[in-house]
Amino acid sequence: MMIRTRTLTFLGRLRARATATATGEDGMVTVFTVIVTAALIVLAGLVLDGGLALSGKVQALDEAQEAARAAAQALNLQIFRNQGQAVLDPSSAVTAAQSYLANTGDTGTVSVTGTVVTVSVTHHQRAQILSLVGISVLSTTVSASATAEQGG
Repeated sequence: MMIRTRTLTFLGRLRARATATATGEDGMVTVFTVIVTAALIVLAGLVLDGGLALSGKVQALDEAQEAARAAAQALNLQIFRNQGQAVLDPSSAVTAAQSYLANTGDTGTVSVTGTVVTVSVTHHQRAQILSLVGISVLSTTVSASATAEQGG
């Protein structure tokens, strides 16, 4: 009986202390904490996912440059042997660039104008943290060109 009375007395004191401090600002710290935590998560998302997006852009640029170089090697050998001029075979150049891009996992377009090959690559980076706020994919498109030149 003595233990039960002490317990009730202890609980009564806790209840009295909790209700005695009730003011109009109760819960303000909780709202502030929630807002600051959400802001920190978004900031972390910008840092992490922004860094991944920049890395993806550099990777896409590397892929576009390499695909353009591969395409610029697709010379029309008949014209080169007969006239000594470096002229691209457009269909072979497009095939070479698309073949390179197929191995990267990114999508791209290829255009051939004279001796210049231009490759545009689109890279999609899945967001790690920003997906919590509705941004699931960050996309970037880059272009690179290469020119077929005759050495010597």
